[in-house]
Amino acid sequence: MNNLIKIDHPLVEHHLCRLRDKTTRSSEFRATIGRLSMLVGVYATQDLSTKPCRVPTPITDANCHELAVRIGLVPILRAGLGMVEPLQQLLPDAAVWHLGLYRNEETAEPIGYYDKLPMSGAPNVALVLDPMLATGGSVDLVVRRLIEWGVDEIRILSIIAAQPGVDRVLSDFPKVKLFVAVVDPELNDRSFIVPGLGDAGDRIFDTPQTE
Repeated sequence: MNNLIKIDHPLVEHHLCRLRDKTTRSSEFRATIGRLSMLVGVYATQDLSTKPCRVPTPITDANCHELAVRIGLVPILRAGLGMVEPLQQLLPDAAVWHLGLYRNEETAEPIGYYDKLPMSGAPNVALVLDPMLATGGSVDLVVRRLIEWGVDEIRILSIIAAQPGVDRVLSDFPKVKLFVAVVDPELNDRSFIVPGLGDAGDRIFDTPQTE
């Protein structure tokens, strides 16, 4: 699976430990999501195309390079919001487009409820932000919508992905790249990632979790 890029880094392992721990407070959980998002984001952007430019320094002019592509951040609401700020620190000029989905708890299938993508103006590269890639259903809907919009290249950034979701996404979209901190082996009977970390949205926003 050449389009699956797993980030192997000691800091990823360290922060994943805190993220998985059920005793980690919401404030620390949010901060850790941010740190891991930035680590994944650095790897996910390392081959973006650039173009030469020349800028004045206090001493003289310098030959530099700047990004040659328009980038859009597409967080999958609501958990994906936790990944937006760290990516904006790396890509301050990136536009942010929201697609809202929620999970039907009986079928585990995603249902769209918010879509404000314009008719035109699609970015060259879209970074889809979703901390937990479980069944792949939400990502599937979002990627199809971005292709319809006219995005040239789509990259998915997740913290924890389940193998079934990875298999689905890479099978359905062989040109899409998937960047993850870790791949967990399975889903439980409620389609939660095992061992995972529970519900990322509830833990980010400190809302009651469904037992």
